[in-house]
Amino acid sequence: QVQLVESGGGLVQAGGSLRLSCAASGRTFSSYAMGWFRQAPGKEREFVARIWWHNGATSYGDSVKGRFTISGDNAKNTMYLQMNSLKPEDTAVYYCAVANGPYSSSSQYTYWGRGTQVTVSS
Repeated sequence: QVQLVESGGGLVQAGGSLRLSCAASGRTFSSYAMGWFRQAPGKEREFVARIWWHNGATSYGDSVKGRFTISGDNAKNTMYLQMNSLKPEDTAVYYCAVANGPYSSSSQYTYWGRGTQVTVSS
């Protein structure tokens, strides 16, 4: 049984930084992709970033490029999201997820964490 547990969310002022973590367990993820998605109230789930363990390739959503950095520790099965220059519009519940390939669509992700709340005040 795959389990994903997010942590690191919280309240931060605009312009500040947060680092999210996603700890994965239940299998070896070396051939998988892990991604971050977010969902704000009344909005659809949005792709934030992903990393493909196979070669370390990363991809970002347009709204976070240049501000967020995804990384991972394969040995620890842990993924991170460093979020800098945060804006109020980054406020959302952030979810980590696992897919069997480097996809950006949430429908391609099989396993999901419960999410962690990020709130950015203006």
